[in-house]
Amino acid sequence: MRVLNGIKGGKFLVVGRVGMDFCPDPPGTPVQLGEVFVAGMGGSAANTAAGLVKLGQEAALVTCVSDDAVGDFCRQQLKNYDIDDRYVRTIQGEERTSLAVYESRLEDHKTVIYRNNAADFRMDLADVEAVDYGEFTALITAGTVFAAEPSRAATFRAFELARAAGIPIIFDVDYRPYSWSSAEEAENLLGRAAALSDVIVGNDEEFGFIAGDISEGLNAARKLAEGHTEIVVYKRGPEGAVTLTDNQEIITGIYPIEALKPTGAGDSFMAGFLASIAQGHALKEAILRGSACASIVVSKVGCAPAMPYPDELEAFLRAHPGPTSV
Repeated sequence: MRVLNGIKGGKFLVVGRVGMDFCPDPPGTPVQLGEVFVAGMGGSAANTAAGLVKLGQEAALVTCVSDDAVGDFCRQQLKNYDIDDRYVRTIQGEERTSLAVYESRLEDHKTVIYRNNAADFRMDLADVEAVDYGEFTALITAGTVFAAEPSRAATFRAFELARAAGIPIIFDVDYRPYSWSSAEEAENLLGRAAALSDVIVGNDEEFGFIAGDISEGLNAARKLAEGHTEIVVYKRGPEGAVTLTDNQEIITGIYPIEALKPTGAGDSFMAGFLASIAQGHALKEAILRGSACASIVVSKVGCAPAMPYPDELEAFLRAHPGPTSV
């Protein structure tokens, strides 16, 4: 399978945003009562890249950051995580790097994401055409990159270049309504990106959104798997996941845990899933290990900082009685 061979190469080109996260400390503190805030790297693409590198893979990020203290913070964080930042461009102008303020609590959890005039949407054709795709074995992106121009056209161009280089395209639907001008536009463009992808990961609501009907999400996933898409992961929250590939459906459970916060699970799942394939695990086992990574991240403060290292993941799997049966 060409897709699995690409993932097993372990050299990932990740297209999308990096941002700065703030949360009040100690955990459980609501934002309005916060006096001390902890900063960390965020942004779905950067989180996934960090998770991959922490699990022993290589990752480079393609994006833009603003020429200010927040952009500088993000660049330094990428270096701290050993993420290749040579395709990260610092831009001048009024655009700003994403900033998120979130709470490390479940009850009444609040997250505020500042993405007005987002710097990462300035990624353009020149940025993606500067990449040597022959250096990488797979491309990863998430849906937010398609929400505005020139990032949208640039990412579709990156898909073309990845396809020409023979490396698989891995797409996390990651639908976030606040990023889009309309639901209709999002449905059209996310569907187009999915049709071009070799691996698609999304939850039941996201597949339902692509299908135009929440009740048709699984059918939409099945139709994609019947086409050229080789792996479709249909996540069902606490009910686990259905993975469609090679005319089979693999049903897996989750690893229940006492969560500290709801954020970061999807990015950690993606990193754990792909890293596990790269390390030689069978597809079902890779899905379960990705689920374990998601559980680990929601139990800790931060997103990129909470991504597990191999010894943490193995210790979790040894100690946890899961996964749930389905």
